[in-house]
Amino acid sequence: MDMKQLQEENDRLKQLHGVKADIISISAHQIRTSISAIKWIIKMFLDGDLGPMTEEQANLLRKAYESNEKAISIVSELLLVNKTEDVTEKEYEMQEINLIELIENAIFNFSGEAFARGIEVIFLKPQEVLPKVSGDKEKISVVMQNLLENAIKYSNMHGKVFITLKHDEENVTFSIKDIGVVISEEGKSKIFEKFYRDPDAQKKEAIGSGIGLYTIKKIIERHEGKIWFESTKENGTTFYFTIPIA
Repeated sequence: MDMKQLQEENDRLKQLHGVKADIISISAHQIRTSISAIKWIIKMFLDGDLGPMTEEQANLLRKAYESNEKAISIVSELLLVNKTEDVTEKEYEMQEINLIELIENAIFNFSGEAFARGIEVIFLKPQEVLPKVSGDKEKISVVMQNLLENAIKYSNMHGKVFITLKHDEENVTFSIKDIGVVISEEGKSKIFEKFYRDPDAQKKEAIGSGIGLYTIKKIIERHEGKIWFESTKENGTTFYFTIPIA
């Protein structure tokens, strides 16, 4: 097989991969929309909005609600993996991005999950005007969504998640803090490794691919930024990342 044939075969495989990814994404979004609708109907019954129930009926619906939540988590994980599995290899479209807007969009997208777990997401907006930063809007959105989803997922029930944006002369720094699962000593050195999942995190949430933090670290590094975390029993877990000022 000569170079031309190899290139043609490579292009064909890339096209097939793109088609597969699109099919997964469309199907998963349709499934998540349907099961999310079921979730809120069950919630209305459990909240008594549709009339009283017996204790037996309520227990059955609680089990149905929990199973539905697991299904939503699986589909969300599938969407994330499908979106990020090769995101680090794709071209980056660098442009001026509005970090505040991206954060607000992420909070809106996960408002249902936060509500279901009784989590309050608090965005402490900067009082001053932020310096301009350049980045790939879609990929920075993936970073924020992943960190916010994790913060909600691993928070204690009825807890709070705090998001901040600060800057110095060189960087804008994003931080997200939750009070919940603390990263283990083993995890502190491995948390950004591909497919790694912290043992304590698995106890709280069995579902997960271990690819999210690996992917967002690659994205931030491609933006010439840094990503790190602090995790203690006293102060919870805070993830940070920086983007250089344009």
